[in-house]
Amino acid sequence: MPQQPSEHAFLPLLTATGDSLVIADFRPRRQKAPRRRTTPYHRLFTIPGTRAFTVGNLLARLPMGMFSVSAVIMIAGSRGSYALAGAVTATGLAATALVAPWTARLVDRHGQARIAVPATAFALLGSIALLLCVRFGAPDWTLFAAYAATATTPNTGGMSRARWAHLLRDDPAAAHTANSFEQAADELCFMLGPVCAAFLCGTFFPEAGTLVAGVLMMTGVLIFAAQRSTEPPPQPRTPSESPLLAPGMPPLLLCFLATGAVFGSMDVVTIAFADAQGHRSAAGAVLAFQAAGSCVAGLLYGARKPTGPAERRHPLCLAAMTALLTLPLLAASLTGSLPALAGALLLAGAATAPTMVTGMALVQQRTPEGRLNEGMTLAVTGLLGGIACGSATGGWVVEHVSATAGYGVPVAAAGGALAISLAISPALSRLRAR
Repeated sequence: MPQQPSEHAFLPLLTATGDSLVIADFRPRRQKAPRRRTTPYHRLFTIPGTRAFTVGNLLARLPMGMFSVSAVIMIAGSRGSYALAGAVTATGLAATALVAPWTARLVDRHGQARIAVPATAFALLGSIALLLCVRFGAPDWTLFAAYAATATTPNTGGMSRARWAHLLRDDPAAAHTANSFEQAADELCFMLGPVCAAFLCGTFFPEAGTLVAGVLMMTGVLIFAAQRSTEPPPQPRTPSESPLLAPGMPPLLLCFLATGAVFGSMDVVTIAFADAQGHRSAAGAVLAFQAAGSCVAGLLYGARKPTGPAERRHPLCLAAMTALLTLPLLAASLTGSLPALAGALLLAGAATAPTMVTGMALVQQRTPEGRLNEGMTLAVTGLLGGIACGSATGGWVVEHVSATAGYGVPVAAAGGALAISLAISPALSRLRAR
């Protein structure tokens, strides 16, 4: 076999020319390996432990978009009443709004793993109880009691953001990227969750969506809680006041309430509009375009460094949201076409994630030390309350005016959030300057 030339075969050649010594080196040159270009998201997940807790959190978060749809399909199919199904899910939403801040406070005081696992297990028992009550024809009041028990479900998205805030406390740019990733993950889960629930309930049996969602939630929380190296340290005794009383927080939570009304009204109005066009089953796919636009926008927003403080960016994001939300109104009014509406919702969704990311950044800034989970859960509670109000308002406009006119409700809600943000922006800037 031919032998590869060794290094000794390429010894330097020495020669003299006049009064100069020339050295000729014939050894083969080794090219330097090109430097790998990394994205801000790649750099996030080089931090030890972040991939594992993110996988667990995504598994736990996907069911958040499955439970309510699964419950509606399961209850309506068994009892023949969408009114009953809606009332049961609304009760669960109200119970969550009341219990979630209390659960988050316990998480801050005692640690994520110590509280999240038993709280999730209790919520899982509530889901199983609901499934059994529906399956075996229990009285209607038992459905309300069982679904209310699921209110102990911890805010997994908030716990994930708290971990990023702890790990990246000295790197604001990386924290911005992490918050953007979390918002994109929220959009992805709420986009895929209803689709998965409808598929499971329709393909197998009506209780399949609730059953699979419960298993995914418990498994995800167990994986998430096992990653102790990235968990923020508990704050058993903190002199900090409640985030609800922190300077700048109450009007900021009003902003989240108005933003939630955008989402709640958009869902109801789009379902009604698709039904009016004779394609009610396509409503979920049409709404998925809005979530997809938000997901992509969130990833792009996180890949660039933020310009200027969050107090200045927040009203700009809300102004963009208000302007883009006029597109679905125009598409419904001028064309009456579902494909045109889907395209308009895709563009309208582009402002959602940047608005939410910036709003959550303000919540993190205003939340007292040691109460971060509670502060972010209060923001989510504001969103849930807004979703409930927006759903009711959108439904009233659809019923008494028209489905097309209903698209004016999200525009009005976004305009209200913009007005609040503009009013509080100077005060937030002064607080930041202190």
